[in-house]
Amino acid sequence: MPHRPVSPPDRPAPAGRAAPRPSCHPGRRTLLAAFAAAAALPARAQDFAPGRPVTLVVPSAPGGTTDFAARLLAEPLSQQLGVPVLVDNRAGANGVIGAQAVMRARPDGHTLLVQYSGFHVGAPAVVRNLGWNPRTDVVPIGLLMDVPQVLLLHPSVPARTLAELVAYAKANPGKLNYASSGNGSVQHLGTEQLKRLTGIQLEHVPYRGAGPAMQDLLAGRVEIFLTTPPPALPFIQNGQLRALFLSAQERHPVLPGVPTAAEAGLPGLSAEAWFGLFAPARMAEPLVARLAAAVDAIIASPDYRGRAEAQGAAMRRMTPAELQARVERELVEWAEVVRAMNIPQE
Repeated sequence: MPHRPVSPPDRPAPAGRAAPRPSCHPGRRTLLAAFAAAAALPARAQDFAPGRPVTLVVPSAPGGTTDFAARLLAEPLSQQLGVPVLVDNRAGANGVIGAQAVMRARPDGHTLLVQYSGFHVGAPAVVRNLGWNPRTDVVPIGLLMDVPQVLLLHPSVPARTLAELVAYAKANPGKLNYASSGNGSVQHLGTEQLKRLTGIQLEHVPYRGAGPAMQDLLAGRVEIFLTTPPPALPFIQNGQLRALFLSAQERHPVLPGVPTAAEAGLPGLSAEAWFGLFAPARMAEPLVARLAAAVDAIIASPDYRGRAEAQGAAMRRMTPAELQARVERELVEWAEVVRAMNIPQE
């Protein structure tokens, strides 16, 4: 079905007619205020430079869920803004390379960061001198998707349930390696939680993104990977990888045979990831509002939601203020997890 973007209001109510009062919760009223701010701008201020593309910086290699989120966003965002939208993968250093590229860019809306929560709120807890500050160097535009984690095994591991994996790992200490997209990623911290809750030993092998990690998992160079479903779905469905559980409150329709972590015997595991859009911190508030309105219209569209949910994602609309509150909360929560598990800082 072709995408039909939903455009936010771009002009005030006609003279003599009162604007309707919003009947929604405070978060939605905040977003409506953002729409109003964007609509009140002169047309020139709202327009992006003709022919000059917007670049979505992805701080990881192609093939992972951050890359998936960026490419899913690119076409409808281009339609919303009226300019080309490109994806630029800048992997490395726990997401620092990509984040620094955006924080140093001109705050004109043409360079944006498609961010992974592990790099945004997890890495600060384990990297002593991160090289950028998620609280002050970027500002939130909107949430793109929430995604649970699925525990994947290479078929060489003779286990089809979590209980069998725990028994095998305890009988073969030091034999199993697990992948992540970097220190402080949800994959890293989530698997460390798994180790702590089950008492098994696994060796950590960090990569420059979920794409390279997935390649080595498929090749059998690592045996375990706790990651988001989008890059893994084809390999689960064709039997190249085995899925043991999903870190969600309930089973997902795209993986109906995969139990939740609680069903598998790990009710204490908390390892969901989110992906959001951010901009340089110096961006003017009206431009932030313009971009937030565009992203909210995209998130609300059936095409975007359908394509995201078909890959195992869950959709939740958030205003910039709501996303920033989530960032602040999770920076504290992941720091507490790192301290509780005695994960050393780099």
